[in-house]
Amino acid sequence: MLTSMLSKSTASPSPARLYHLLPVSSLQTTSDLRPAPNGASPPPPPPAQIPAFLSPCPSPYNHSNYATILRSCVLSRAVRPGRQLHARLLVSGTGLDAVLATRLVDLYASCGHVSLARRVFDEMPNQGNVFLWNVLIRAYARDGPCEAAIELYRAMLAYGSMKPDNFTYPPVLKACAALLDLSAGREVHDRVMRTNWATDVFVCTGLIDMYAKCGCMDEAWAVFNDTTIRDAAVWNSMIAACGQNGRPAEALTLCRNMAAEGIAPTIATLVSAISAAAVASALPRGRELHGYGWRRGFGSQDKLKTSLLDMYAKSGWVMVAHVLFEQLLHRELISWNAMICGFGMHGHADHAFELFSRMRSEAQVMPDHITFVGVLSACNHGGMVQEAKEVFDLMVTVYSIKPTVQHYTCLVDVLGHSGRFKEASDVIKGMLVKPDSGIWGALLNGCKIHKNVELAELALQKLIELEPEDAGNYVLLSNIYAESGKWEEAARVRKLMTNRGLKKIIACSWIELKGKFHGFLVGDASHPRSDDIYEELERLEGLISQTGYVPDTTPVFHNVEDDEKRNMVWGHSERLAIAFGLISTPPRTKLLVTKNLRVCEDCHVVIKLISQIEQREIIIRDVNRYHHFVNGECSCKDHW
Repeated sequence: MLTSMLSKSTASPSPARLYHLLPVSSLQTTSDLRPAPNGASPPPPPPAQIPAFLSPCPSPYNHSNYATILRSCVLSRAVRPGRQLHARLLVSGTGLDAVLATRLVDLYASCGHVSLARRVFDEMPNQGNVFLWNVLIRAYARDGPCEAAIELYRAMLAYGSMKPDNFTYPPVLKACAALLDLSAGREVHDRVMRTNWATDVFVCTGLIDMYAKCGCMDEAWAVFNDTTIRDAAVWNSMIAACGQNGRPAEALTLCRNMAAEGIAPTIATLVSAISAAAVASALPRGRELHGYGWRRGFGSQDKLKTSLLDMYAKSGWVMVAHVLFEQLLHRELISWNAMICGFGMHGHADHAFELFSRMRSEAQVMPDHITFVGVLSACNHGGMVQEAKEVFDLMVTVYSIKPTVQHYTCLVDVLGHSGRFKEASDVIKGMLVKPDSGIWGALLNGCKIHKNVELAELALQKLIELEPEDAGNYVLLSNIYAESGKWEEAARVRKLMTNRGLKKIIACSWIELKGKFHGFLVGDASHPRSDDIYEELERLEGLISQTGYVPDTTPVFHNVEDDEKRNMVWGHSERLAIAFGLISTPPRTKLLVTKNLRVCEDCHVVIKLISQIEQREIIIRDVNRYHHFVNGECSCKDHW
């Protein structure tokens, strides 16, 4: 009956029907049933062990029937019956024609059995099928090893009659991107330019992504600009490229240009653009995208909500992020991690711990290494030494997660902050991975806080070995010497910087108002409203002085007079940005200022006082964390 059904209909049987057709569970691999080398036939098993459907009687099925069954296996991703059918073909002597072999390669490749797919491919007498090569290249690019995808592509070119098409180049470019193999990527690009696929949207998207992953944004822009037909996928790839390479403003501009050209942004567009807004702390742009997504009907999609909660957390609105988190219908691991990390960045260690406990008890997902980075970061920002040690032990012993450098860095940082240098040193000595610059930088920062000059010198020595061109390490040690009154040693370190041609990173702060970013350097007088800004600073200084405030000039690591030090401190970039925000917004407006370096101790005191005097919530996002200043208090509780 089944034979007549297969001969009369082309409909693919279900996987369940395939199991009735191929009921033998003992045939698990094709290698067990492969003919012996040199054409010799293996000795037949005893008759009692031969399943009925593998008996030597003439088979009622032909190659066309088998092809139909294999097609159903491919569509259903049913690899087991496909392997059993493969075994039958080998043992019965029916053999594989080009169609059956192609179907088997497709089945094995799509189900992740790339080695089996390659074995069938290599044994085919005729490999002159572009689809066949594409299937295998795509499998290698997806499941690895990516090097094999590039090697197979080159073998395809050497085959002679084979010509790659628009389904060949994208996975090859994906493999190049994964390996950061710019040379191979340019080789593919060069060939594309000599074919008819140079304007294909799939190929162009692959090229943009490859160049972006390799950090070659000029080349990515060139491909985008040369693409004559730009669909949503091409725009999305360029927007994502800008977000990945620290160019959020360009990503947001692209999003607007895309809409202006009549290309409706997709959910992928909004996710990339919102991520860009998060990187730039561009809250107004993020809220604009939020509203647009709701108007487009994407509001119920958890993917959009997750990107929004990440954006709000990184823009200082962590409680708004929490509201979005609670609205999620299905909380995936990425959502839990984003919220836990968000609480951690803002110093809400208690909320981070509460959410972590809830995740362990309620969620259907297991914490991963990113989850523990978020929890350990919360411990670090909250000065919770014992809790950090317990969480680290929980990660290793209960969840069997191998610690990464990030986990060790959080632990060393919180120990160093607390002056527990013996424990921090023991952690570094016992690391399962090689300490990187983040580890030694965390230790050096702890040495600065507690003025441990001897250990700071050791940490700097390690940092110079790892990052000989990073001026920040020299500056930090010089500052430690200066705070300890060792001006000659501080001068020696700075002279060493000069001799090596290293320059200190210039502190910069910026604030966004009405869709425009305003940046400030220390002592900056280039802003059009510079006079008003300094007048506001003078007014604030007078009010703050009435509270008994005395400037702390220790952040000025120059052997100069106290008055000059005071002027240097008052001209710090974050104070200029705050003053501009105060004179440019209505009373009680929340201010968000971003700084590329750590906030100094004196600025931290001053901003607390400004928040109290002006009744403003002021958020500073520095290189380490977020500081929420409200009513004279900071969320960090003076621990950062």
